[in-house]
Amino acid sequence: MSGAFESLPPLIAAQLNYLLAHSSLPVKVEQIWSGCKNAQYSDRFTLLVPFCLDHIKEIIYNAYYPSAAPDVVFPSEDEDFHPLPFLEDDEGGEARADKSSLCNWDGKDPSRLLALIHEMRYLYIHHQRRRVGELDDPRLKFEINTVLSREGIEVCRISGTERLCNSSADRRREICCALLDMDLNKLVPGCPWRKQQKIHLQKTLVCTKSPANKIGFFPDLKMLFTVDDVKLPPWLNGMCMAEYLPNLEEKLQEQILEAVKAVGARRQFIEALATIFGRPLEADPVFCRTATVLCVSGAFIFLVHFCIPTQFPKHQPILTLESSLHVDLQGRPIKSLPMMEYPWSPRWETGHMVERIFEFLVEECLSFKSYCIEASSRQQ
Repeated sequence: MSGAFESLPPLIAAQLNYLLAHSSLPVKVEQIWSGCKNAQYSDRFTLLVPFCLDHIKEIIYNAYYPSAAPDVVFPSEDEDFHPLPFLEDDEGGEARADKSSLCNWDGKDPSRLLALIHEMRYLYIHHQRRRVGELDDPRLKFEINTVLSREGIEVCRISGTERLCNSSADRRREICCALLDMDLNKLVPGCPWRKQQKIHLQKTLVCTKSPANKIGFFPDLKMLFTVDDVKLPPWLNGMCMAEYLPNLEEKLQEQILEAVKAVGARRQFIEALATIFGRPLEADPVFCRTATVLCVSGAFIFLVHFCIPTQFPKHQPILTLESSLHVDLQGRPIKSLPMMEYPWSPRWETGHMVERIFEFLVEECLSFKSYCIEASSRQQ
């Protein structure tokens, strides 16, 4: 996506780059486009800012006036959110407060967009707290009171258009809180994460339905383990969050430590590749999720890419072959489909796993060579 920033005016691109580099939140840019046809520059983009395991905000600049402050567009269900507060002026009317980042905007300061986004998120959090506080929902208030001592509590009242209950005021409510008071960034030596990683639990309350729980975490953590790896303990009837969270955090901490141990198992597998295939051309030195080896069968030279899952060795690596001698019509090396149909057992020793993969590839590379030759002949 960084290449797409070149389509933005330099002043806007500088602010966006600064935001992505310095924000403590895992902010992402989803798309960049122009508000005018045949425009030289793009001037608007969708920014994914995390809130209650969801995302908010669309940013609109003016390419003709890149130093001007941007517009921030929220979804239609947030039409009652007014981030710029109003104050009474001396004549009894309303005047905008002079404390917003949009006031005295300096387009040459690359940090202004970062300040604006963090300010808007802060105001949006308090807006949602106010909306939730307006509800006459004793159960919801009890749940919130049991976890108020935790930092980073986020609550959300989602109106939507779908009628979830008989009363139009009864919609979905969400409570989101951070889990685990531990430094996840220090779990794996050499970890390149710049942002402090966090894991959150989202509890969704809908009348006439039992609570639904969902785990979410910063995207960098997927290199260590995925949401599918997390096993949530059951929510018992009559349970509240204060009772549920300690058990959840204990189980989650156990799963994280298992995921860290799995890094060592994957590292042993990559090291074992060198004894059979020779030293890998490339390998992930931190999380040990990928490795590539060079193979030769007669005059046929090809690469083998290993994608090693987080639940290795329970789940086997995915193999992809890539020819070093054949290309497609776009000039890209011809590759095989991902392969998992080869002998495997998680109970084998690491060296035996690699030996069986090597034996499989001795036969499979002949089929792949024929496929490459046939594909190349069709292009001529």
